Amino acid sequence: MIQLTLVLHNIRSTHNVGAIFRTAECLGAHEIIISGYTPYPHYEGDTRLPHIARKLHSQISKTALGAERIVPFTVVDSFESWLATYPGELAALEIDARSTPIATFQPPRQLALLLGEEVAGVSQQHRTLASHLLEIPMCGTKESLNVSIAASIAIYELLK
Repeated sequence: MIQLTLVLHNIRSTHNVGAIFRTAECLGAHEIIISGYTPYPHYEGDTRLPHIARKLHSQISKTALGAERIVPFTVVDSFESWLATYPGELAALEIDARSTPIATFQPPRQLALLLGEEVAGVSQQHRTLASHLLEIPMCGTKESLNVSIAASIAIYELLK
C-alpha cells in the first residue's frame, strides 16, 4: 500500500477543498498539503484574522463533514520549499503530452499528488517539477473534470 499525500495548490473553492478532505478521509490518503491561495480549515496557530478563519472553516466543513478534523493537513508558505524536503516522488494530475493514464500507473510507496487550480490546472512550472504526469482519460467532448471529482478518481485509482 502506498502512502499518498495530496497537494492542493491554488484551489479557489472552499467546497472543492472540503470535498477533497472528505474523499481523502474515506479512501485513506495519508495527509494533505495546502499551498498558494487555497483556503484551509482553522488550526491551532492559525495566523489569519479570526472571523476569516471561522468563515472559511465553516464553508470547508459543509462538504468535508468533519473530515477536516480527521485528515492531517499542513499549510505551507511555498510548495517548492516543501517539495525540496519531501522524501517521496511527485505526480501531477494534468492532461499533457507527457502524461500517463492513471489506471496504468504503478505508484511508488510514497507519492505526493499535485492538484492544481480549477481553471488553469497545474502550471507548466509545477509540471516540470513532477516525476510523473497522470491523466484521467476523457471519453466525452469536455477535456476536464471538476478538481474534487478528478481528485476522487485519482485517489481511488492510486490507493486501490
